[in-house]
Amino acid sequence: MSALASNADEGREIARPTQSQREPEWLRERLHAWIKTRAGDDAAVTEVELPSANGMSSETLLVQAVIDGAPESLVVRVAPLESSDPVFPSYDLDGQFRLIGHVAETTDLPLPKLWWSEPDDGPLGAPFFVMSRVDGRIPPDVMPYTFGSWVTEASAEERAEMARRSVAVIAQVHAAPTDGAAVDQPLPGETALQAHIRRLRDFYTWASRDGEGAPLIERGFAWVQENLPAESEPVLCWGDARIGNMIYDEFTPAAVLDWEMAALGPRELDVAWMIFLHRFFQDLTEMAGMEGLTDFLTREQAAADYQAATGHELRDLDFYTLYAALIHAVVMYRIQTRAIHFGQAAAPDDPDDMIMHRKTLEAMLDGTYWESIK
Repeated sequence: MSALASNADEGREIARPTQSQREPEWLRERLHAWIKTRAGDDAAVTEVELPSANGMSSETLLVQAVIDGAPESLVVRVAPLESSDPVFPSYDLDGQFRLIGHVAETTDLPLPKLWWSEPDDGPLGAPFFVMSRVDGRIPPDVMPYTFGSWVTEASAEERAEMARRSVAVIAQVHAAPTDGAAVDQPLPGETALQAHIRRLRDFYTWASRDGEGAPLIERGFAWVQENLPAESEPVLCWGDARIGNMIYDEFTPAAVLDWEMAALGPRELDVAWMIFLHRFFQDLTEMAGMEGLTDFLTREQAAADYQAATGHELRDLDFYTLYAALIHAVVMYRIQTRAIHFGQAAAPDDPDDMIMHRKTLEAMLDGTYWESIK
């Protein structure tokens, strides 16, 4: 086994430890009985697969079923069991189901067909929802697409088109009405950004409840509070806006996935998240001595593509890309505490080392990051 393959397997195990997953045959039997209550006695579930690239939070099941006499390829998103030490403190899959439905009804975004939401934890031990499977290809996270993938093998022109269309997806999300969207609302007197920061702080407090926390994260929160920008009008934000959450037909988005981080907020939140997540993978690639994709999803081009799609000029991207790095730091900190819990990682002497992009966040806080990559 190559070193890269070994690292990939280790990464998948840390992201979703196998001991936290349900057994496929048990799932098939339970889903087989359940689907008859929704689609009739002739409905059947014939196969359930747990993909190796399963998510870090909710469980994703690939299901083959028969509905109304026709074969159907389905995806089932299942909330994690409490015993699996979930990444997030709570999961509202029914809310995600309703949000996807809202976006599907009010925009032209490419979204999987929704079938059913099951808020009762009786059938599978946790709530879940069912949607159709969309064929296509997804930029891999493990190993990152920047290390070598169909994205790196594409031409510069194809990647530019992919980036433009991906940013256009964000613009379409932002065009969805905020009324009727199943997302948390700001508290009285809060702006949408202030509410977002408060919820991130609450998540970090929960994630660090059994440890000392990370001084770098505390430094990041202090910087954010001291540098709050004037906000644009809030829009519906996808939250986890990145190319790894899209299925592509060639270089065109064919389906938009993963809405658990959706929120109201300034439109800069989503674009900065897409920019930062690419930089996160690019930095890892350069640390490994590889070239990666220096010309892809650059901050300047993503902002220009967004303005071309919406007419809106993004502001304060230094703030929003740093805030994206802080959000990612909190999520990475939580994932590492979970890996430690499952025996997949050892607790470091310095808790800041639990943040994989520590040097990036430090450089952003020092104001030297973006000038260093020009």
